[in-house]
Amino acid sequence: MKKTFFTVALLFLLCNFVLPSPASAYSYGDPSEEKIAEAYKNIIIKLDEDPPNYSESIKIYKTVQEEVDQHMGEKPSEVILAELEKNEKEQAIEHLDELLVLNIARRLEGIDKNFSEYDTSKRLLAKGFATYKTLSPKVESENPELDQKIRSEFDQALESLGNPGLFGVGTKDSDQDVFKESKKSILSSLQKQFSIKSLEVGHFAESETDKSSQKQEWTDISNLKNWLPIILIVGGLAAAIVYAIRKRK
Repeated sequence: MKKTFFTVALLFLLCNFVLPSPASAYSYGDPSEEKIAEAYKNIIIKLDEDPPNYSESIKIYKTVQEEVDQHMGEKPSEVILAELEKNEKEQAIEHLDELLVLNIARRLEGIDKNFSEYDTSKRLLAKGFATYKTLSPKVESENPELDQKIRSEFDQALESLGNPGLFGVGTKDSDQDVFKESKKSILSSLQKQFSIKSLEVGHFAESETDKSSQKQEWTDISNLKNWLPIILIVGGLAAAIVYAIRKRK
């Protein structure tokens, strides 16, 4: 009798360990483990005070600055801290949003590079989704369908990791191609939603709108000031030719 009870109890624990329940399948881990996302929440709380508490916001940001600088370059910290020091609330929040998108990109890229390492990949996905959940209310308020799409892609990304199982029980093959598709969908959606030019290090705070307008300004031939450098160059060459001809004579 005791042997039967022990066997049933062991099988029950085994099934609970290998097969996630519907309630926990969407958790991906503890969101509080993502320090940058937690810092973002606390900074927003301080900026929403009346008046905004910029000094505390700066202190909170500096608790994650080392991690940001190490993985995303020094530019994000330079931009965000400068805006907080100048009391530029809206600009700071805009670039904090961009920072979170970059953090999601970093986590998903980490999975792509270590896809065969199930435990590491699952943990990174938990951190990526924890970061998105911080941005989710903002995305949902502007585009509810997009929010659901991104959440579904995170679900698909989790499925693509497969499951190594335990002692051959619950094993499920992984599929990196499926993960890549979900990764591409998530990042392209966020990049477009937040008007971010590039998710690569070194392009922080460059929006698609800024770049396109800048390009249009410099290539607009109807703008007289764009002709000025050409006129000066042509004039200089003409003067040099005339001078050379006169000198020969």
